[in-house]
Order: sequence, then structure tokens, then C-alpha cells
Amino acid sequence: MARLPPSANFLAPIVAETLLDRLTMVTREFPRTLLIGAHDAALADHLRATGTTLTMIEAGPRLAATQGAMAVEADAVDLPFASFDLIVWPGGLDGINDVPGALVRLRALLAPDGLLLGTFVGDGSLPKLRRAVMSDGVRPVARLHPQIDLAAMGNLLQRVGFALPVVDVEALSVRYGDWFALVRDLRATGLSSRLDPAPPPLTREEVARIAVAFGAQADADGRTAESFRLVHFSGWAPHPDQPQPARRGSGSASLAEALKPKS
Repeated sequence: MARLPPSANFLAPIVAETLLDRLTMVTREFPRTLLIGAHDAALADHLRATGTTLTMIEAGPRLAATQGAMAVEADAVDLPFASFDLIVWPGGLDGINDVPGALVRLRALLAPDGLLLGTFVGDGSLPKLRRAVMSDGVRPVARLHPQIDLAAMGNLLQRVGFALPVVDVEALSVRYGDWFALVRDLRATGLSSRLDPAPPPLTREEVARIAVAFGAQADADGRTAESFRLVHFSGWAPHPDQPQPARRGSGSASLAEALKPKS
């Protein structure tokens, strides 16, 4: 990613626009912000324009150095508790080693009533690529890291102590002329496999088989529509002034009565 121009990452502006739109719906200010991922300078500039003091962390040392960010993974960040009022994570949660541990750390970094807002490419993405890499003649080796689904993300946010968690998904379809164009996009967006140890390199024969299998799933015009499922999530650090759910059993209206057909 560090070697490519910013325009190569087609997902970055889509994710940034969504996150900024959601942020504008929050009617409060965030004096201190942590941005996880320094690959989108435009997003960082937008956040600074709000008047917040921006801190950035970035897993890639080269990107970190060029953008003035701390070089650290999100599940290993070591900063003082309650240091931030807003944490923005525009992709990458699914590619770290310890997802629950990272969320616990971020929860501790948020001041009371602080907001965590983010997006990642979730479960169900890249189905045609997954079918292609399982073609006959291709070694059955894991080449894509595990992906997080909608329900699991909601449960994780609750388990680590976030209040008012919200998780939803946006489906994005991108059409490719061949498998090699998809691979270029995956590398540019940081979505290539981060498995450790890395799987063995593909042989030329395997590359050819995967390319043919991917192309065999094309539409009539010869282009293959691949799916990206963008999972958007948010959660708040608890605060006494936040809305609280009603006590279980405290309702006074009968659902059964409300559902009875009217005569």
C-alpha cells in the first residue's frame, strides 16, 4: 500500500464518506480523536478540519513514517486510558490477530461517553474468489484470513463493554475483467491475506487455474461481479447520562392485545 498512489485504494473514499456521514449525525464535539490506519490522508484532513486533536496509529511501518503515525497494531496499542473522545477505524479489524483484545484496548482508551466508529470487510465477501481458489489442481491451503460476520461483531461489542452498539452491513459489487485486476485491488486496499505464517506461493499452474475459474463465473459481457460486504459498527463508552433500556418486564402494554385482529 505504501508503494502505491492513494488513488489505487478504491475502497478508502467509500468508507471515509460513510464514516463522515455517520459522524455528522452525532450532535456533539470530539476534542481528541484516534484514527486507526494512516493510509487515507483525505480522511485525516477531514477529521482535523473539525478542530479535533488527531492521533494516528498504523500497522505498516513505512506508511506510519510517511504519515506521522505511531507504528503499532491496534491490538497492541499502549496509550493512557481515557485518552480519546472518538476512535475511527476505517478498515482492518478483521485482519488483526486478537480482535476481542483490540476492542478491549479501544474501550479502555475511550473517555466516558466516547464513541468508537468503524468499518471492515466482513463475512460473505469475495465469494467468487473463494470458489476460484478451491479449483481442482490448486493446493487446499488457507489463503484468506477469517472474516467477521454481523452477529459476531454485535456480540463482541457488547461483551467488551460498549454501550448502545450498532452494526449494519452495506453490500458493494465490483465488476472485474479478470482475476489479476481483483488481486491488484486487494493489494491496494490492504485486503490480501495476513495469515502468519504466510501460505506457500502459488505456482504458475495454480495461478492459471484460478484465473480460469474466476473468469468462468463472468457475466455475458465477460466481466465478473465480485462482492464486498462492508460492515459498519459503532459503540459508546458507558456514561450515566446515556439512554438506558427499560427494565425487563416493566412494560404495561400487552403485545398479545395489540396483535389481536380488530373486529
